[in-house]
Amino acid sequence: MIDLYYWGTPNGHKISIALEEMGLEYQVFPINILENDQFQPDFLRISPNNKIPAIVDQDGPKGEAISVFESGAILQYLGRKTGQFYPSDEQSRVEVEQWLMWQMGGFGPMLGQNHHFSKFAPERIAYATERYVNETKRLYAVLDNQLFGQNYVAGEYSIADMAIFPWILRYEWQQIDINDYPNVKAYMERIQARPAVQRALAVKV
Repeated sequence: MIDLYYWGTPNGHKISIALEEMGLEYQVFPINILENDQFQPDFLRISPNNKIPAIVDQDGPKGEAISVFESGAILQYLGRKTGQFYPSDEQSRVEVEQWLMWQMGGFGPMLGQNHHFSKFAPERIAYATERYVNETKRLYAVLDNQLFGQNYVAGEYSIADMAIFPWILRYEWQQIDINDYPNVKAYMERIQARPAVQRALAVKV
């Protein structure tokens, strides 16, 4: 059994998608980030950076419980644990890892800043909004180019796709016309159609 500490954000969806795709048994512990649950001492012992998601695998290495925080680290851990969606061949693994890191270092943080300044900031700051919208468009173009002629970012469906996909779902928040990126649009629809993904996105908190 895996305990998933979760809220319905793109980063939270990454892990519910992975757990559903990998067929792992899990239970959800809601962490209401709107009410600052992420700062509670019990959660900080699992996720010292006070961010969701985090997991506790009750059947970790050597049969002992292990906690993992940071969505990229969780995806890699689950991929190694199950041998699914994370190749063992080094060349294929590097291809997956570089796109996972692209998401962790760019596509997530930059789109998150776009969300903040475009949608949630109490005052609109034109410079900040323009900066993050422009960077978002650049990153979408990178992804669109990578998807030309292939269905998934590393060839086969992988944990990198599980990391990238949830951020695309909020393209309207990001001032993105998804029709400008036809390969990304088809990719989003392709992943959205997967039964495991549909179950993961339906997780209620």
